[in-house]
Amino acid sequence: MQSFVLAPSILSADFARLGEDVSAALAAGADWIHFDVMDNHYVPNLTFGADVCKALRTYGITAPIDVHLMISPVDSLIPAFAQAGATSISFHPDATSDVDRTIKLIREHNCKVGIVFNPAVNLDLLPQLKDKIDLVLLMSVNPGFGGQSFMPHVLDKAMAARKIIDGWGDKTRLQIDGGITKKNIAQVVQAGVDTVVAGSAVFANPASEYPAVVRELKRAAGQN
Repeated sequence: MQSFVLAPSILSADFARLGEDVSAALAAGADWIHFDVMDNHYVPNLTFGADVCKALRTYGITAPIDVHLMISPVDSLIPAFAQAGATSISFHPDATSDVDRTIKLIREHNCKVGIVFNPAVNLDLLPQLKDKIDLVLLMSVNPGFGGQSFMPHVLDKAMAARKIIDGWGDKTRLQIDGGITKKNIAQVVQAGVDTVVAGSAVFANPASEYPAVVRELKRAAGQN
């Protein structure tokens, strides 16, 4: 497995003070920043575009920005997020008419590639993506809104995905997003996840409490 990464999602941050919130989370020990991009079409919510990513880079954020595109069609916004400073871009297979073309487009824009599986979607496509992707994102809630409860059955999918990735013998990351708390983070790590997205678990707290919250999450995950 790769080294552990905690990636707070700005979906739960205070947008009136986003730069400060993100800086505080990173200073507290968060590793990446996660962007949940929704279009009120592919999922029933509308969040933000590439300008927010650019604004954080302009503000001075240098940590990896991990962009999860919950939009359809997906290809049209990939260049904008790459140019705005995205480090990695993940997409849903059913949001494109050609998975390989979308992977190629992300690569051409010098970003790492992630593929996303919703809770009800099986992993049949995953074995075909060997040597093509850098990250597998498993949704542990139905995408669209923050603050949902974790779906325990996704742990079985995580173990299955970990087995496939280990068979590749490469450095593909296994990520999970949705309902992560200090009560279940140990379970997801034990299931083989190395990259954890946490929104409300971090940003629902006052910024002054971020250091304690991040320490507690990492401790619960067995990281310190």
